[in-house]
Amino acid sequence: MQNSSPEPAAAPEPSAWSRLGASLAAREKVERALLVVDRARVQMLAYVRRSQLLARAAPDELLMAPPDLRVPDPSFVDELRFGNFGLAGEIADLAGRSPFTHAVVSAAWARELHGFGWLRHLDAVRAEDTERLARRLLADWLQEGSRDKSFAWAPETTGRRLMSWLSHSQLLLDGADPRFYAAVLRSFERQASYLSAAWQDAPQGHDRLVALIGLVLADLCLAGHERPLKRSQKLLAAEIERQIFADGGHIGRNPQTSVELVLDLLPVRQCFLVRGLTPASALLRALAAMVPMLRHLRLGDGSLARFNGVGPTDRDALATVLAYDKNQTALPPLAPASGYARLERGPSIVVVDVGPPPPLSFAHSAHAGCLAFEASVGSEPLFVNNGAPASSDPGRRASARATASHNTLCIKEQSSSQLSRRGSLRGALAIEHPDHVSVRIAEAAGALELEASHDGYVGRWGLVHARSLSLAADGTKLSGSEALLPAKGVLRFAWDVPFAVHFHVHPDVEVWPGREPDTADLVLKSGAHWRLSAQGAQLTIETSMHSAGALGPLPAQQLVLRAACHGEAKVSWQLERMPPGCRPQHAASDATALARSLAERLALAATAVNATPDGPATAGPDQRGPDNPEAQPGPQE
Repeated sequence: MQNSSPEPAAAPEPSAWSRLGASLAAREKVERALLVVDRARVQMLAYVRRSQLLARAAPDELLMAPPDLRVPDPSFVDELRFGNFGLAGEIADLAGRSPFTHAVVSAAWARELHGFGWLRHLDAVRAEDTERLARRLLADWLQEGSRDKSFAWAPETTGRRLMSWLSHSQLLLDGADPRFYAAVLRSFERQASYLSAAWQDAPQGHDRLVALIGLVLADLCLAGHERPLKRSQKLLAAEIERQIFADGGHIGRNPQTSVELVLDLLPVRQCFLVRGLTPASALLRALAAMVPMLRHLRLGDGSLARFNGVGPTDRDALATVLAYDKNQTALPPLAPASGYARLERGPSIVVVDVGPPPPLSFAHSAHAGCLAFEASVGSEPLFVNNGAPASSDPGRRASARATASHNTLCIKEQSSSQLSRRGSLRGALAIEHPDHVSVRIAEAAGALELEASHDGYVGRWGLVHARSLSLAADGTKLSGSEALLPAKGVLRFAWDVPFAVHFHVHPDVEVWPGREPDTADLVLKSGAHWRLSAQGAQLTIETSMHSAGALGPLPAQQLVLRAACHGEAKVSWQLERMPPGCRPQHAASDATALARSLAERLALAATAVNATPDGPATAGPDQRGPDNPEAQPGPQE
């Protein structure tokens, strides 16, 4: 018996998810749809190419082994003997198991595991037992690790694995069993074929270049890959042209990325030359430009300025890269395409970020540090941004991206950039704004003068931040001014809006209250004494956090100029080297004062300030600082 036709049901109440989807901006919907369509197109092409390429016979031999320029750590082998497998700052206790059957410690750990970059540590202590260990681990990957679908076959990981296997092929294959040798060569072919089809699935930026570099090296080093090499070389050249500026900077604006790329591209150039082939002009141009750019961004202590994702500097890697610039080419003070300026006089170096954020597809590790600067004196760092932490702690990484974690001005503890959900379906959120950054550098009586401005606060406050810096001819004085100017017409707020100019001090530098109000004394490890003084703002000594320490985050101090504006405002400051023999007031009476702890110095600073009727008040527990993520928001959504 059939039931009668039911009454048409009322339209269901829209769910929360459907309401959320309806609320998305039209532009974001279109972008997401285009991304999905493009991903489907790439996957379809990958299937077609893979079906053709896998039919090609496996190569009979390897033609060469490219050099691995990264510095090895022989202690890694000792850790392995104790059953520990440490990668990406995480340690896995293997308990006698293969790392490829061990539970994933973290995503970064898994990517490094499947990338095999750790082979260089085994190759550094080349012996019969390490050769056996390397082959056993490689056999474990062929049997178990290659089945991993989450990390092993990401195109950028596959590219890194090809580079590592090729560079250390002697460790893996010299004297190996013929069956094992043949299995490894078949895997080489399989991975190269897969990468030839899937390289576009790698995220935009450095990861995509890694995928293509691995593909080009495979085509250079595997016999019978002359025809695929022509295609892969063109793909790599096009991506280099797209990502590397004429002045040598990377489109993502992270200086550390350039170090990694040079270490990967130099072996590619060497392999072309060994085979008697001409490298693409884009590759040669990029190498010639990137190394001088890295020297442009290096402070006197040998570290890279901590901008846009730079964490602890690998000094050995940077020294290896810089050694390839025989002429030590110097760039002009301003690198306009990359957006970085360098003021250098006498022993003093000041590096300034004068560029907007990268395009959205490349801005997932960028920082909201427009117009921030770092400074060093001789081989000693003085003012440094907090920098990106080495750990994967998302809270600390988000805080390090904020404007208040940089040596620049921020309004009401808000960042000059905003978070954006556009441009990618995965990864950390990108940032956008400021949109317009102007900069001018001139020389006057031997001094270098910089004037720059950005519009990052125009949308929320209608104010433009303008900064001027002047480094004296002998490098003993750095003068600066910060101005908040109306974007148009005359601007008046109904209430005072607070703003602050942050000067984060390197942990090795000691900070003391000055003898005069709104001054502070800074003592470097060498004993050199500098003084910061301010006009138009209250100078406070507050806690900070140096996130880019080689051994992890370190407590530090910062000098903060705090003021408020009801429209246009200006603050001036001056950093000047004091004459020899001049000591800070609170250190002069105590021979052991310079050895006091950070907490003791902060307490002394608070006592000294409170004892001065007109002196500034140091930060209390309720004041905002970069180690208080609730009080100091990151880039705004």
